[in-house]
Amino acid sequence: MSISRVWLLYCAVLLQLDMIIPASGNKCGPAEYKSNTGQCCPMCGKGLVVRKDCTLESSTSCIPCTGQTYMNAANGLAKCFPCSPCDPGQGLFILMTCTSTSNSICHVQNGYYCTSSSAGNECTFALRHTLCSPGQRVKVPGTKTTDTMCEECQHGSYSQHGVNCTAWTDCESIGQYKIEDGSQTRDVVCRKSLRNRVIVLVPSSVFLFVVIIFVLSVTKENQPSPKLPVEETGFQTFTSGGRRAS
Repeated sequence: MSISRVWLLYCAVLLQLDMIIPASGNKCGPAEYKSNTGQCCPMCGKGLVVRKDCTLESSTSCIPCTGQTYMNAANGLAKCFPCSPCDPGQGLFILMTCTSTSNSICHVQNGYYCTSSSAGNECTFALRHTLCSPGQRVKVPGTKTTDTMCEECQHGSYSQHGVNCTAWTDCESIGQYKIEDGSQTRDVVCRKSLRNRVIVLVPSSVFLFVVIIFVLSVTKENQPSPKLPVEETGFQTFTSGGRRAS
C-alpha cells in the first residue's frame, strides 16, 4: 500500500472519531458547551440543566427545572434561574406566571412607578407616586415609569389637599366682605355685611309687630263686657195685690 493511501485512510479514521467522540479544546460548536474537563458536550435544551457532563462513553445528562426556577435557552449550566417574585411590597404584581422555560413577568401596581429594571427591561422595583403637599397642585400625573410632578399654587389661589389650585373667593361678588386673607393652603374668610343684615331684619321685625297687634285686637274683641253696678234706692215697689215687687 502506498504512503498516500495510508495517509488518506488515517485522515478518514480521525474524521469518524471526531464525529462520535466529544470534542476537546476550543472547537466547540454552537450547540455545545465546554465541560470542566475541557470537553465539548451537547447542551441541554430549554427548561433543562446539566446533571452530568458528557464523557467519551456517554452524552450529557440533563434534568428539568422544578419549583420556582426556569431555563429559557439551551445551556451547559448546572442550575436553573430563580423566578422573579414580583413582590407587592416593591410595588409589583405578577402579570404572567413563571414556567420551566420562561421567567415570571412583573408589572407595576397602580400608583407606583418603576425605578429599577432587569437586563430584559422588566421592572424589578417600583416606588409609590409622590403626593403633592397642601399649597401645591399636580402639574404632571405620575405614570408606570415616571413620578408625579408638583408645583406651587400661584398667589390668589390655594390647595388644601395637594391636587388642584382653586382661586380665592371674591367676597364682594357674593355680597359679603373679607375679614381674613387667604394663603396657599386656605381660602379667604368672608362675612355678611351689616347692611345686608338690616335689610333682612327690618321686614321680619315689621311682620312680627303686625302679628302681635292683630292677636291683641282679636283677644280684646272676644272678652265679655263687664256688668255696670246699679244703685239701690231703699224704696220697695208693691203690686196691686199688696205684694212686694222684687
